[in-house]
Amino acid sequence: MRFTLTAGQKGDAPQAATLIEGLPAEVVMADTAYDADHLRQAIAAKGALAVIPNNPSRALKHPLDKHLYAQRHLVECCFSKLKQFRRVATRLEKTARNNRAVVTLAAIVLWMR
Repeated sequence: MRFTLTAGQKGDAPQAATLIEGLPAEVVMADTAYDADHLRQAIAAKGALAVIPNNPSRALKHPLDKHLYAQRHLVECCFSKLKQFRRVATRLEKTARNNRAVVTLAAIVLWMR
């Protein structure tokens, strides 16, 4: 599992290619916000299948495996469980280092359960 902290005004999609770099994967799932050609190319270069819904404005539509995409709820459940930790949900930490540490500890606790 990897995560990165960014400024609040930064988008998620620009960070995605860096996060999947070097990780083995057969399937990479994401929501519509991650529908970008550069990300799809990075996923294909890994030999993985991109399970990302098409942005409604996209002219060239890519196929979507709806059965695989239905499994994305597991990721959303993980975020929900992380947010059950008060310090993660309320973002009480003032520095990126401390925030990263709190999220890491919460993830470890969830992993060990």
